[in-house]
Amino acid sequence: MAGRFDPLTRTAARGGRVDVPAGRHAPGAAAKRRVWVPDGVVDLGLTLGPLRRGPHDPTFRVTPDGAVWKTAQTGDGPVTLRITSGVDAVHADAWGPGAERALDTLPALLGAGDDPAAFVPRHRLVHASHRRRPGLRLTRTGLVLESLIPTVLEQKVTSDEAYRAWRRLVRQYGEPAPGDEAPEGLYVMPPARTWALIPSWDWHKAGVDAKRSATIVRAARVASRLEEAAVMDLPAAARRLEAVPGIGPWTSAETLQRSNGAADAVTTGDLHLPGIIGYALADDRDADDAAMLELLAPYAGQRHRAARLILLAGHAPPRRAPRMYRGDIGKI
Repeated sequence: MAGRFDPLTRTAARGGRVDVPAGRHAPGAAAKRRVWVPDGVVDLGLTLGPLRRGPHDPTFRVTPDGAVWKTAQTGDGPVTLRITSGVDAVHADAWGPGAERALDTLPALLGAGDDPAAFVPRHRLVHASHRRRPGLRLTRTGLVLESLIPTVLEQKVTSDEAYRAWRRLVRQYGEPAPGDEAPEGLYVMPPARTWALIPSWDWHKAGVDAKRSATIVRAARVASRLEEAAVMDLPAAARRLEAVPGIGPWTSAETLQRSNGAADAVTTGDLHLPGIIGYALADDRDADDAAMLELLAPYAGQRHRAARLILLAGHAPPRRAPRMYRGDIGKI
């Protein structure tokens, strides 16, 4: 979404941005502010929702006024972002050493690099879900480790277990979010070096087994190499991530969907997704990965978007087995 800035009127042309010095009405004296006018509708909840790891994620908060608060560990240091959506513009305030970098990448975070017009619905359910959600954009954080670590925590356990581990480790080893106005309890995830030095007993207290903790430690030790994947095409990025022992196709796809905004990064190896896709598109609740990929073949290049729209439609097969108990194998 290209655009321009008119310095005389201090208004943003469509797709443009405005840098506004933080004044007395800005939350926090050290805040930096940017206004971005997207080329089309952007739904903050739908677009940024995949970055939230559970309802009590210490790095992500939605406040009653509708603002989305998100922290990040950027190459320039920690940052707190507050993002709100107006009638025709998105407003962002940022605090911390990483503020400028975070504001520079704000359009990508909100799906500026996404091309929803390239998506052509080919099933009735997908078409209806797509039509009801015109503001859905695929986020691109440009931060690989931020998405990789909580994804590794979600391997082979229930979501609740993974979310609990993420909360505990971030609160114990991260730092409070920069900015005087940041909500209480908001934290920035630890940098790579800190993840690599977490002792075994604290992984154990967080409920993280040796296999997952070892994978995170290995990834943290080559973090700079993994972060390079954020600017690679999907096959090359997946190969870079999967070169780390313990990272397979499920983990790389779930990571690159967020870090790279990868519209075609379809998740394979998931316990539930093939059955949901199969049931929605072919009334086949027993579909496996091969059947799911065949059903999604008409959406080549946009398979992740198609799967996301199907999940948002809520057309899941009726449950016929008990919920997973803690410790059961879930995702691979």
